[in-house]
Amino acid sequence: MDIQLDQKSKTEALIKINLKEADYQPKVEEKLKEYSKKAQIKGFRPGKVPQGLINKMYGKSILVEEINQMVSHKVMDYIKENDIQILGDPLPNAEKAADLDWENGKEFDFEYEIGIAPEFDLKVDSKLKVDTFSIKIEDKLIDETVANLQKQFGETTNPEVSEDGDSLYGEIIIEGDDENASGTLLDFDHVEKKVQKDMIGKKAGDVIEFDPAKAIKNEDQRNAFLATNQGLTGKIKFEVKKVNRTDRAEINQDLFDKTFGKDAVKSEEEFKEKIKVSISENYVKETEGYTELKIRDKFIEKTKMELPDTFLKKWLALSNKNNLTQEQIDTDYPLYANDLKWSLIKNKISKDSEIKVEHEEVVEEAKNMIRVQFGSMGMSEAMEQNIDSFADNYLKGEEGQNYMKLNEKVFNDKVMAHIKENISIKAKEVTADEYREKA
Repeated sequence: MDIQLDQKSKTEALIKINLKEADYQPKVEEKLKEYSKKAQIKGFRPGKVPQGLINKMYGKSILVEEINQMVSHKVMDYIKENDIQILGDPLPNAEKAADLDWENGKEFDFEYEIGIAPEFDLKVDSKLKVDTFSIKIEDKLIDETVANLQKQFGETTNPEVSEDGDSLYGEIIIEGDDENASGTLLDFDHVEKKVQKDMIGKKAGDVIEFDPAKAIKNEDQRNAFLATNQGLTGKIKFEVKKVNRTDRAEINQDLFDKTFGKDAVKSEEEFKEKIKVSISENYVKETEGYTELKIRDKFIEKTKMELPDTFLKKWLALSNKNNLTQEQIDTDYPLYANDLKWSLIKNKISKDSEIKVEHEEVVEEAKNMIRVQFGSMGMSEAMEQNIDSFADNYLKGEEGQNYMKLNEKVFNDKVMAHIKENISIKAKEVTADEYREKA
């Protein structure tokens, strides 16, 4: 057997294999003997079927199967032995394979296309600069949060006529479809101020006409209101069934306990400070995600690497021929290419910096994930004592896929932590509203 690498470019090559009769014939003969012993053919006792008959009946299929298996194994062995870092999978030359003369041929030639991972230079140091944001916690934001908590834990009543700050429970009227009408809530706090005036002074039985797209700007809030009527456009009719009013809870120990647990805070000052900490933690998580995205984009932008684009598009098409069209592949390829580049960058950083994931780290990540799922109030002592068993069961779930997902998360976290420690990150302080506009 002769095998050679024909380098077409830095990132694309052909693996060429020449197979002679002496390479495959022993395997084919061995398989024919196995068939002869096991074959059940009318007129012959088991194990007594002439090999010539077996060869006539099964010879070609055995030949094709054994050669294809031998060649595919040899290709992967060659890649491994020569430490070729491939992208995707080797692609056989289908046209060349179709021209093989299995009936009369003794010598066979095969070709496999491969995409090779590019070599590139990478520096993780302070010269690489990333701009991001930190969110300033304003008194206005704290006051809004307090007001929302007062409303959340307040007492709800049903007055006859609506006033500013109320909400209306009712039904969206669909002409000719009265049977499928379903209830929904129209919260004044979600409605644009200029539209709210048309909703004040309403009572059960009144019908309000408005355009949800103009009245409720927030898409999530608008979808929640429309509920099962997502496809509606333009003006709709909404029939009021009842008025809901929430008398806000007083700022006292009862509100403190309902929000953070019994005696966690003892004064309004402590209450607002704990709210500030909670908001800050949430915004830190949000801005961390934004910062990591900016880091990813900066490394992709600054790292010069050549991908085997032609090969990868062909491999994607063949791997997803039942799910993706060529047009979809061409459209989405830039996104795929950037994901691949980032993966190669992370792998190089981990190799250069000797970043590894230990089994114990994956187990600890699973434990922390389980603790979070039980909520901020924490787990009971008995449940905490069984945390090892919970983690073990989770990591064995989904046929090991859960373990692989958490292993990848720990890897990503460690690589990102290393990057953040070594590059220059400049965070500009902005308000929450400014962050929404800029991020």
